[in-house]
Amino acid sequence: QVQLVESGGGLVQPGGSLRLSCAASGSIFSFNAMGWYRQAPGKEREAVATMTSGGRINYADSVKGRFTISRNNAKNTVYLQMNSLKPEDTAVYYCNALGFVNSYWGQGTQVTVSS
Repeated sequence: QVQLVESGGGLVQPGGSLRLSCAASGSIFSFNAMGWYRQAPGKEREAVATMTSGGRINYADSVKGRFTISRNNAKNTVYLQMNSLKPEDTAVYYCNALGFVNSYWGQGTQVTVSS
């Protein structure tokens, strides 16, 4: 069973930065893609940034130029560097790993952007 453990969320002021981490229990090479999603209260879960095993990256328009997804294969970890944070970035952020058959989710980490 694949386990994804997110960390790095918290409270930050507008304009600040956070780095989220997602540690996978197995090799991230085994997944077709990994990514970060978020869900704000009363809203649907949305994709924030995704990365395929081949390195193709996609960002939501709302975060382009501010967020960066990256990975450390040796540590089986995917990161989301978030800069210039805005109040509208407040949400629970989830890590996702997409295999050939199954899709796996972490438990989520809360990010709150507020002064």
